[in-house]
Amino acid sequence: MAGSGRRPEHRGPPELFYDEAEARKYTQNSRVVEIQSQMSERAVELLGLPEDRPCLLLDVGCGSGLSGDYISEEGHYWIGMDISPAMLDVAVEREVEGDLLLADVGHGIPFRPGTFDGCISISAVQWLCNADRKSHSPPKRLYRFFSTLYTALARGSRAVLQLYPENSEQLELITAQAMRAGFTGGMVVDYPNSAKAKKFFLCLFVGTSGMLPKGLGTERANEELHQAKFTNERTRFRNVKGKSVKKSRDWILEKKERRRRQGKEVRADTKYTGRKRRPHF
Repeated sequence: MAGSGRRPEHRGPPELFYDEAEARKYTQNSRVVEIQSQMSERAVELLGLPEDRPCLLLDVGCGSGLSGDYISEEGHYWIGMDISPAMLDVAVEREVEGDLLLADVGHGIPFRPGTFDGCISISAVQWLCNADRKSHSPPKRLYRFFSTLYTALARGSRAVLQLYPENSEQLELITAQAMRAGFTGGMVVDYPNSAKAKKFFLCLFVGTSGMLPKGLGTERANEELHQAKFTNERTRFRNVKGKSVKKSRDWILEKKERRRRQGKEVRADTKYTGRKRRPHF
């Protein structure tokens, strides 16, 4: 469940995909380290931690401890959980300052109620949507994760989970189970108009319904277009399907990105991409 700092390609269970070779490759890749640090910084910022005291944080899918490094630099303490022994071995070799736990978060968060002042996760939660074994039920594993995470967090705290949803159905599944477990909050989307820089942060509140932070790079006045909110009430998760309005700039950029991944030639993105033409009379 290690956070690699890039969009993962699913090739089986994470504990097998992140073997010793992969673990070392990611940790030694300067680009991965840079991206991981940036996303960790953003996740901690979204936690809204008090400035007058150090906090104890949970790092879900801590991997080799790259996100934990930033937490330590900020003067906080942390405990990391990961399902990959190889990733944790690298973290031990790097002598990270946090405590490490080898565990599958799909089985739950094994800590006493109110242990943590906050939780971050980088590029890990989407792994719970995969049924790698016959006994795996993604909805049940997600609910087990979210319900025990809710208990392990102090009242009034937050969890910020950066993720790479493969599709709108996966995003809806994740958020629905978080809501069912008692969380409020919503999705904060940074740079929604960028095909490469766009990032999803599921910002969850424990025991309180706080103000959802604004996403970076949002140019429109109505932030509701880029932030989906939910509450404990039986309300539908607005905009959770993540589908852009047809023919909009986002829709065009997403379509072009899909064609690029298919190896097709696509025109470069410019400031004119998606711009509506004036009607001809």
